[in-house]
Amino acid sequence: MTATDTGSYEGFTADEKAAMKEHAREMKKAARRQSAADKAAEAERDVLAKIAEMPETDRIMAERVHAVVTANAPVLAPKLWYGMPAYALDGKIVCFFQSADKFKARYATLGFSDSAQLDEGAMWAAGFALAEVTPEVEERIAGLVKRAVG
Repeated sequence: MTATDTGSYEGFTADEKAAMKEHAREMKKAARRQSAADKAAEAERDVLAKIAEMPETDRIMAERVHAVVTANAPVLAPKLWYGMPAYALDGKIVCFFQSADKFKARYATLGFSDSAQLDEGAMWAAGFALAEVTPEVEERIAGLVKRAVG
């Protein structure tokens, strides 16, 4: 959302509107799928296709995140969420990858929803900036997604 210098609301940005429209298309497409197996296979194809469309830097990170998440938390089902690769448990998004390019940010983001079981006292991180995915970062992601699903 944007605001003027006086603090008044101007509405959603073009990028935010595009993400909402993309989410509506994703929901319609998912509703048309047949069996659960067909839905899962098509959802993963959609995620991989979305990753393939990303600029190189984001694509490389998204491919690694996808590999780490699916290897370390196989109970999570890949699916698109607001045009982003995401991973769900029982239909609820647990984590997602937001490319830097999506909202013209200087870094990509690995985010976790309130469904993720990352609670740690009175305050914990729900999003992590990703500048690159190194072996050390892969280990951290693996640990986080394992914790996130319990």
